[in-house]
Amino acid sequence: MGGLLLILGVILVVGLLVVFWAIGVYNRLVGLRNQVDQAWANIDVLLKRRFDLIPNLVETVKGYMKHERETLEAVTRARARLGSARTPEERMEAEGQLSRALMNLFAVAEQYPDLKANQNFLQLQEELTRTENMIASQRSTYNNAVRTYNTAIQMFPANVIAGMFGFQERPYFEITEPGEREAPRVQF
Repeated sequence: MGGLLLILGVILVVGLLVVFWAIGVYNRLVGLRNQVDQAWANIDVLLKRRFDLIPNLVETVKGYMKHERETLEAVTRARARLGSARTPEERMEAEGQLSRALMNLFAVAEQYPDLKANQNFLQLQEELTRTENMIASQRSTYNNAVRTYNTAIQMFPANVIAGMFGFQERPYFEITEPGEREAPRVQF
């Protein structure tokens, strides 16, 4: 009888240790998932900031670039696509399209000296540049959080807990267009 109680006691202690370990792993995964969500929310705020700056930029440029309707429409379409994107993956893709459209707009603007001297245009261009830099910084923070989270849910034995509770991998915020990986060429 004493041996049976000892065995039951050992089983109970081991069982409690497994339960506490599982709770610890679960809580760690929840914390990592929340870090990824917070990092994405920070990017989302910056994307919204850029989204709000674009109509002012387009209106400023319109008067100068009467013959560049296609360029302005591309920016407007890309902005609309970003506004209708719902998932992080859709927003990432739309963000890339908007970045390309803005780069094209600024390249075309170089052909208009009066526009380049316009104080409102210069201020909007500076705001967008600053916002793009903040997006790039937050993209790095987000990708680091995703890497940590994805690694945690893939490694044994935490992957068992992750699978039981439906923790899913998160996508990286990557450059989707090969041309965006190249350094821009500047000509004077």
